[in-house]
Amino acid sequence: MGEVTVTYTPKSSPPPPGPVLPVLPAVPAQAAPPARPSENTPAPSAPSAPPAGPRRTAFAEGLDQLRAAATTEPGRLRIIGALLALLVIAFGAVAAWQMTDRAAAADDVLTRSQPLSSDAADIYRSLADANTAASSGFLAGGQESAATRDRYERDIRTAAEKLVNAAANAEPGSPSTATIAELNRLLPEYKGLVERARTYNRQGFPVGGAYLRYANEKMQKEMLPAAEDLYKKENQRLSADYASATPYPWAAIALGIAALAALAWAQHRNYQRTNRVLNHGLVAATATATVVLLWLVVGHTVARAGLDDSYDHGVRSLNVLHDARIASLKARGNENLTLVARGAETKKVGEDTYDAYDYDFGRDIKALAAHLAAAEKLADDTSGERPVTAAVGNMTEWKKRHTAAREQDENGNYQQALDRVIGSKGATGECFDSVDENLRTALAHEETEFKRAAGDGRDALTGMPAGAAVLAVLGAAGSVLGIGRRLSEYR
Repeated sequence: MGEVTVTYTPKSSPPPPGPVLPVLPAVPAQAAPPARPSENTPAPSAPSAPPAGPRRTAFAEGLDQLRAAATTEPGRLRIIGALLALLVIAFGAVAAWQMTDRAAAADDVLTRSQPLSSDAADIYRSLADANTAASSGFLAGGQESAATRDRYERDIRTAAEKLVNAAANAEPGSPSTATIAELNRLLPEYKGLVERARTYNRQGFPVGGAYLRYANEKMQKEMLPAAEDLYKKENQRLSADYASATPYPWAAIALGIAALAALAWAQHRNYQRTNRVLNHGLVAATATATVVLLWLVVGHTVARAGLDDSYDHGVRSLNVLHDARIASLKARGNENLTLVARGAETKKVGEDTYDAYDYDFGRDIKALAAHLAAAEKLADDTSGERPVTAAVGNMTEWKKRHTAAREQDENGNYQQALDRVIGSKGATGECFDSVDENLRTALAHEETEFKRAAGDGRDALTGMPAGAAVLAVLGAAGSVLGIGRRLSEYR
């Protein structure tokens, strides 16, 4: 009987009562460390980086940030505040800059260019009067009066002093500087010729007349044209200062209007979004911008009116009166030289021949009459008109006496002609002195009128540049604070 093998399989017993313990996961076997590469094994190459795109500029990044900020109301408010402040500051800066230039030009008109123009006219007048006094003294011969000699010396001294002043105030390298240097060179040469003429004349030598004519030629052809050129240059400088002081500051006015429009728009926008009528900061900015704009327009209008008045009733009258005085001096000098030359100098006009100095006298008297007529039209009050009218009467009498003197000279009565020109009574010299004195009075009156009007114009601009700058800063601060008030509502 075969052997039977019985296999016993035990039954699994139930788990013991109590909490069931969690089954922990099996711990994987630790992997072996990677083999250390030998020194001869090459290192693996790094993967290549992707190609870089174009580099963005700071401006482009800032523009992107600005676009992003503009998508939110706080960002838009910040942008609006910055633009308002920038616009108000730009308005104040341009206003201060333009008004500084105009105030400086107005001050130059009053204190520099017009006085230098008058000095240039005085140089011309002094030289012409010195030439007249020299010829008068020569005609008197050994009986030259102390008054005539003193007048000559005073004129030469005045011309020298005015030249020094003009040289000190002329711009270095300017054409005026060269003209002043030329006059400084010619003045002692002329004075030397006059002294030689006097010396020979006292000794009774006829060559004295030749020296005096030579001195007169130097004066008429070199010195007076140079002095006239200096006078014209200084007048051009005066006109340039007027042109710089009177134009309206349109750039500042345009910026002021733009700033007010931007502030009004910002307040309207604020009202639409908050239903609040006023924003204190924006109202303050609007008020300061309005004050600056009104000050700018009104102040410059007043200044312009004063400067225009100083030109119309000051500079124009002064120029005409200076021209009249110079014409009278030239006429007097030619009248004297007519007797000095005694027909030695002639001038051919067409088919006729004239005494050169008497022909020039007639031309100068016509110029004097034209200038006096213009001065009468420009005189705007009795004080300015009265001396000009008197000068016209003196000129009329001068022409009558000159005609009588010429008749005596042409008839061979030299001494009678001389008495009618430089005599103590009834001479043409009295008429010339009266014309010159009345013109001096008229010049003094117009000088006062000019200083008053130009001073009013300059004073109207006083403090405007600094005031515009300060108010603009306050306005910019007000706009920033006003926008900041709205921004605080978002925090």
